[in-house]
Amino acid sequence: MTTPMTATTFSDPAPAQRLERAAMALTAHGFSVEILDDAAAARARTTDLIPEGASVFTGASETLRLSGIEEDLNASGRYDAIKPRTLAMDRATEADEIRRLRASPDVSVGSVHALTETGSLVVASGSGSQLPGYAGGAARAIWVVGAQKVVPDLSTALRRVEDHCLPLEDARSRAAYGWPSAVTRLLILNAEFQPGRGTVLLLREAIGF
Repeated sequence: MTTPMTATTFSDPAPAQRLERAAMALTAHGFSVEILDDAAAARARTTDLIPEGASVFTGASETLRLSGIEEDLNASGRYDAIKPRTLAMDRATEADEIRRLRASPDVSVGSVHALTETGSLVVASGSGSQLPGYAGGAARAIWVVGAQKVVPDLSTALRRVEDHCLPLEDARSRAAYGWPSAVTRLLILNAEFQPGRGTVLLLREAIGF
């Protein structure tokens, strides 16, 4: 009998057999999957996967920040980094261009809040800015996923979002911006129909929320 996951166990890295089950299910659903040892390996692999000069939009992600991937993509000068460019634009007069740039880059890079052993990716968002690219607007999408995010099924994934991820993101948002967070949008990716479009770099270690 499987012990139900709790807010505490949502922080624990899944063992190897569960990572393999999730990877097999994702592969069967059309995603490309690589199981990597740690964040350093994911950082190197992300650079390998994205051609120099490509337009890249990074979704808000503690995984990308902590791993150094966010800095590599947005500050190295190797890529056409969409996030810093749009942050410098005028939201009142250039809102349409900001929206288009974020929605359809060459590559969207981020993480997820849960990955099910049945092969689904679950992403929660407050603003929704990263979701169009993940869902299909970007030519390619790459998700870097810590081992603690692997859960048995979709119902557990949704519970992980509400019971584990939201409180952590709410605390971060209040400290960083002075306002609370909320799950206003939820994206569930059950399959990828374009071969090679969606890549999941699944880590053996925990990182991020």
